[in-house]
Amino acid sequence: MKSLFKDDIISLGKKALEIKRSLWGDKVFFVKNIHLNYTNICINGCKFCAFAKDESDAEAYEYTINDVIDYLKQNCASCKEVHIVGGLHPHFKFDYYLNMLRAIKSNFPGIAVKAFSAVEIDYFTKISGLSTEKVLIKLKEAGLDMMPGGGAEIFAEGTRNEICPEKISAERWLEIMEIAHNQGIKTNATMLYGHIESEDDIIDHLLKLRKLQEKTGGFNAFIPLSFHPENTFLNHLYPSTGVEDIKIISISRIILDNIPHIKGYWVMLGEKTAQVALYFGADDLDGTIVKEKITHSAGASSKEGLTESELIYMIKSAGFIPVERDSFYNEIKIY
Repeated sequence: MKSLFKDDIISLGKKALEIKRSLWGDKVFFVKNIHLNYTNICINGCKFCAFAKDESDAEAYEYTINDVIDYLKQNCASCKEVHIVGGLHPHFKFDYYLNMLRAIKSNFPGIAVKAFSAVEIDYFTKISGLSTEKVLIKLKEAGLDMMPGGGAEIFAEGTRNEICPEKISAERWLEIMEIAHNQGIKTNATMLYGHIESEDDIIDHLLKLRKLQEKTGGFNAFIPLSFHPENTFLNHLYPSTGVEDIKIISISRIILDNIPHIKGYWVMLGEKTAQVALYFGADDLDGTIVKEKITHSAGASSKEGLTESELIYMIKSAGFIPVERDSFYNEIKIY
């Protein structure tokens, strides 16, 4: 598998595009969605994160349940999906998260709730005293529809200990995802690259995801996340290049041929590179992604949200067919 890194980018792209077209033809998917980062206060100290703050920081914030509902009403009342992640707040009780989900479902019954990374789920077990299974059951009963793939970062133990020593282990991340899948909760998966990882680390990460997918079939999509070093403790690093981004997209599509969708996450890639990624294995641009904060805290130059028309134009001008979807890739409209 490591030999894929030695292939030239055009050869990789041809292989990846062939796999993509065998699955989806020339369709490229997107969803009308909004990001909700309910707090940036976090007890972890991940070196790569520019978003998290201490309680005493002037930029620290936390949302009440009413704040959450007002935020959604003001910014994206017509969205089909809300993507919810936040810091590990030292004082929020588990009921806060359950009440948040209930309030969203009560006020926006048509919106799919994609919420809480495996890192947050692990934290909920600690503050509630409940098992992982019971935490997920309670969240599902309160309105959780699916989970994002954040917190995976890079699985290789040595590298993980360098960039996020306070975060849960790779084994724990994979365990939580397996439990979620077994309870019928679909999830995404991610990988953070472009920092201090090696090619071996990347292959190891992808193969671990492939193995779990073979077992559960619970991953909807894989999102390679390009590291943004600005405002982090790793700000001495150069960001990944466009060629590196495209190569990772292609290698991901080739190795993860058992995960249905590969995202060209335009927030991190930038709109133009994400558009090119459609020829190198990506079949999904995620969505409108209104009010994304985490990547932009680290210096992302992409817009803080795209309109439906902008996404459709991006896809059509690249020569593909735009398809609006819901969170589970049911097609809503083909343009």
